Amino acid sequence: MIKVKGKTIARDISWLAFNARVLQEAADPAVPIKERIKFLGIFSNNLDEFFRIRVAALKRMLELGKKAGMHLEQDPQKILNQIHLIVLEQRSEFDRIWKTIFNELKKQHVFLVTEKQLNREQQKFVRTFYDEEVASSIIPLMIENIESFPSLREKGIFLAVVLSKKNSAYKKKYALIEVPTKVIPRFVRLPSNPGTHYLILLEDVIRFSIPHIFSFLEYDQYSAHIIKVTRDAEFDLDTDMSISYTQKIRKGLKTRKKGKPVRFLYDKDIDAGLLEYLIRRLNLKNKDAIIPGGRIHNFRHFMDFPESVFAQKSPGKKAIIHPAFKNVNRVTDVVLKQDIMLHFPYHSFNAVIDLLREAAMDPHVLEIKITAYRLAPNSKIINALINARRNGKKVTVMLELRARFDEEANLEWKERLEDEGVLVLLGVPNMKIHAKLCVIKRKQENKIIQYGFVSTGNLNEKTATLYGDHCLLTSNRNIMADTNRIFSYLLQPKTGAHFIKACKTLLVSPLFMRKQLTVLINHEIKSAKNGKPAGILLKLNSLSDEALINKLYEAAFAGVEVRMIIRGICCMFTQNKKFKTPVQAISIVDEYLEHARVIIFHNDGKEKVMISSADLMVRNLDHRVEAAVYIKDPAICKELKDILLIQLQDNVKARWLDNELSNAYVRTKGKKIRSQKETYHYLFQKASQLFNNIEV
Repeated sequence: MIKVKGKTIARDISWLAFNARVLQEAADPAVPIKERIKFLGIFSNNLDEFFRIRVAALKRMLELGKKAGMHLEQDPQKILNQIHLIVLEQRSEFDRIWKTIFNELKKQHVFLVTEKQLNREQQKFVRTFYDEEVASSIIPLMIENIESFPSLREKGIFLAVVLSKKNSAYKKKYALIEVPTKVIPRFVRLPSNPGTHYLILLEDVIRFSIPHIFSFLEYDQYSAHIIKVTRDAEFDLDTDMSISYTQKIRKGLKTRKKGKPVRFLYDKDIDAGLLEYLIRRLNLKNKDAIIPGGRIHNFRHFMDFPESVFAQKSPGKKAIIHPAFKNVNRVTDVVLKQDIMLHFPYHSFNAVIDLLREAAMDPHVLEIKITAYRLAPNSKIINALINARRNGKKVTVMLELRARFDEEANLEWKERLEDEGVLVLLGVPNMKIHAKLCVIKRKQENKIIQYGFVSTGNLNEKTATLYGDHCLLTSNRNIMADTNRIFSYLLQPKTGAHFIKACKTLLVSPLFMRKQLTVLINHEIKSAKNGKPAGILLKLNSLSDEALINKLYEAAFAGVEVRMIIRGICCMFTQNKKFKTPVQAISIVDEYLEHARVIIFHNDGKEKVMISSADLMVRNLDHRVEAAVYIKDPAICKELKDILLIQLQDNVKARWLDNELSNAYVRTKGKKIRSQKETYHYLFQKASQLFNNIEV
C-alpha cells in the first residue's frame, strides 16, 4: 500500500501503481504461464521507460532547484525517494514471481539452464554455437585502465568480467562484453530429449565460453555478472537555425545515446572491487538509483519467450469482420453511406487498410491526407499511401518525428515517403501532433466528396491486434471539413491558427478542447445542483490534469455520478466522505492494452458521446494537437456505452482505483464478468444477428 498526500496523487507514484497491476497479472496463477512471463517482460520494459523519461525528468528538475516548476506541485526529491522505495519493493515481488514461474516451467518440462548445468552434448553444442554464431558479434573491452570509459549502450546488457589467477597475488583484470541481443536471439534452444525443452540465455553461452575468449591471457579464474545502465532519454533540439529540423532530430538521437545514467542495475553477486570501479567510472553518486538484482536483467526480452516449448497452444480469437463490411466489394461504398465504428482489437483492422488501398487504386480519388504517429515495422498503411502517390494521387502525411522511441523509424519513413513524392509535414514547433485523422478527397459526378476517419489509436496494424481502440469511419461533411482545417493549420502552423479556431464539430487541442470539456462538466454540476440527473463517464489511459481533476471533485461534491475506467495514471483521489455521490473508479489490466479514450456526458438526457486521441493530461490538452469527435449515430453511441458498461461490471480483471493505490481486485457477487471476453462476445453477437453463417 502506497501512502499519498496532497490534493492529488503524484503522477509518477500513480504510474508505479499501474505497473504493479501489470505485475499482478504475472503473479496470477489463473493466467497461462506464457502470458505470465510476457507480463514480467512488459513490467520490465515499462520500468525501463519510466526511468528513462520520468525519473530523468525529476532529476533534471532537481538540478534546476527552486526554478523548477513540478507538475502537480510535488517535490521532486520526495518523489524520487518514494520511487526508490517502491521500486525496491516491486523488484522483490518480481523476483518472487519469477522464482515461482521458473519452478512451474520445470513441471512443464521446460528448463532454462545456466552454463554450469549443461550435459556433455549441450556443452559441445554451446561451444560450436558460440564459435559459429556469437564470436564475430562480440568485442571484449579491457577496461581496467582505459582512459575514456565506453558509453554503455542504452537497452543493452553487459557481462562485467573479472579475470584472476589461482594462488597468486597477480592483479585482477576487468573486462566488459556487450551481449549482442540486437543480432542474436536471447534464447538459445539446446539439444533435448523428447518431451523436454532446454533453453539457455545468450549471456550464459558467452559465460561458458569466457575461458576460450581470454585463453591468450595468463588467467585461470573467471567470474562474469550482468550489468545494465538506463539513461536519460530526453534530448533538447539544437537551436542552430542553419540546420534543418530533421538534422536536429538526428543530432538529438545521438545525444540521447550518451545521456546521463539514471539507473544502474547489477547482479548482487558481482565482485565488490569491480562494482566500486564501475560506479566510479560511470560517475554515479549515492543518490542515484544503484539497484542490486538477480542474475538476469533486461527481462523485456522475455516478452519473446519461445512459445513453441509449451504443450498447450491457445487458438486465439480471430478478429470479427464488422457486419457492415460482410459480403461487400468495397469498404468505401459503405463508408460513403453510413458512419461505421470499429472497435479494435475485436474488429479487424483490415477495413482501415482496405479503405486506403481502395483510395490508392480509385481513379476518382484526388487526394489523401493523414496523420501518422507510430507505425508498424512493415507498414501496410505506408504501402497504400505510396501506391496512391504512384497512381497520381496527391498524398500528404503529417509524420510526427518526435514520437518517443519511434524517432529513428519515423525518420526512415520520412525519407521513403519523400522519395516517392509524398508531401511530408513535420508538425508544429514545440508541439507534438497526436491527433489520429484521415481525409480522402474524391470526385464523383462532378462533385467533390470527402470521407476518412477519426481514431483513438495509432495507424499500426501490429498494435491494433493488442490495443483496445475505437475508429470512426465517416463521410460526415462537418467532420471532414474540420479535419481539412486541421491539415490547413499543419501546412502553415505559424499563421494558420485561424483554421483551428474555425472548427465547429471536432474538439481540438491546444486551443479549445480543455475549455469545452470544462463547459460540459460545469453543465453537469449545474444540473446536479438543480436536482436533475447528471453524470460523467470517462474511459482514459491517464488522468493527471489538476484543473480538470478539481472540476471532477466539484462535480462529485455536487452529486454528479462520476464513473471512471482509467488504465494507467490516475492522480485523482476517488474517495471522499463529502462526495454527494461516490465516485466509481476502476482500472482494467488484461490480455489487451486498454488504449481507448471515450467520454460521455449525461447532458439532460441527450447524451454527448465522444472519442478522442487525448488523455486528460497537461501535455495532451496544452502542448499537443489532439482531436475529439462527437458521435452522432444513436446506434454507435449505444454500442460505445454498452462496451463501457460491460467494463464497469468487470469483476475479474478490474481493480479499484482507491486513495491508497492498493490495487484491490473488484470482486462482486454473481456471474464472473471478464470485460474483454464479454466485449468480444457482445460484438460477435451483434455481427451474428445479421449473418447466420458469419466467419470470425
